[in-house]
Amino acid sequence: MWDVVEGAVERAGFSGVVRVDRSGVTEFCAAYGYADRAHGILNTVETQFATASGTKSLTALAVMSLVERGTFELNTTARSLLGNDLPLIADDVTIEHLLAHRSGIGDYLDEDEVGDITDYVMPVSVHELATTEQFLPVLEGHETVSPPGERFAYNNGGYVVLALLAERASGINFHQLVRTLVCEPAGMVDTEFLRSDELPGRAALGYLSVDGLRTNVFHLPVLGNGDGGIYSTAADLSAFWDALFAGRIVSPEHVAEMVRPRSDWPEESRRYGLGFHLRATGDGVWLEGYDAGVSFASLHKPSASITYTVIANWSDGAWPIIKVLDEQLGI
Repeated sequence: MWDVVEGAVERAGFSGVVRVDRSGVTEFCAAYGYADRAHGILNTVETQFATASGTKSLTALAVMSLVERGTFELNTTARSLLGNDLPLIADDVTIEHLLAHRSGIGDYLDEDEVGDITDYVMPVSVHELATTEQFLPVLEGHETVSPPGERFAYNNGGYVVLALLAERASGINFHQLVRTLVCEPAGMVDTEFLRSDELPGRAALGYLSVDGLRTNVFHLPVLGNGDGGIYSTAADLSAFWDALFAGRIVSPEHVAEMVRPRSDWPEESRRYGLGFHLRATGDGVWLEGYDAGVSFASLHKPSASITYTVIANWSDGAWPIIKVLDEQLGI
């Protein structure tokens, strides 16, 4: 099996880390390619990689942790915390609607309208997006698409709104909330929001293509937020799944609610819960991220006690490896 994975890695020009755990034992873990091509710095199994929208699951867990603490409820309306901000968000949109991508709000980054993944899509200079409140001008001006609860529509802006609501309700910076409510109880010691213009030595640069030196530094917010951008390692992501299903982040009852299918997503052959992607059938649950210079998935299948993580530092690097793992592991 691992020969098949290695073959896929070679054919795809994969750059990143692949890790597979079964029943708590690491069966495969290997790093490939360069974290910094210009300086010849190799990726290692300890390299920190951007995860793009994989962050949404951590945002959802931070929000659910605040629900457990009584800071707000799933049926709390966004309007009750937004005040006069973002007036185009309907008054009856709730936190649960936002978590489930069923809010119907307009999206600042509608993926159905994005062309090439390497297009420059941010509507403001990316250096202006370092705090949650700085996203307000980006989130404004998008008309409601559908009544809340009516239908599923994947929505990046909704998860930035969730970060804003969490910050305002708790009085705590969103990045700190994710660290203290999710990463620390999960033992994710190398998972953090990093500025793209001051990456530490262990973090991989994100490249736009399989070769070349052009990075994604002008494509994404300088500091990630509720909808994407946290950096992590393959080891931390394995620790995440163990902690999640052991109830160390939020209670098992709330975990069950978050991985309960809320919506069918037939266009992508999957379902969706509250912050988690779900297989169309079976119990596979996963995090996924795709952006300029980033491709990532981390999947856990409880019934088979299998976890895999594929995390790459170029835009399309992860998908061929994920396909092979799904086939070889019978997922």
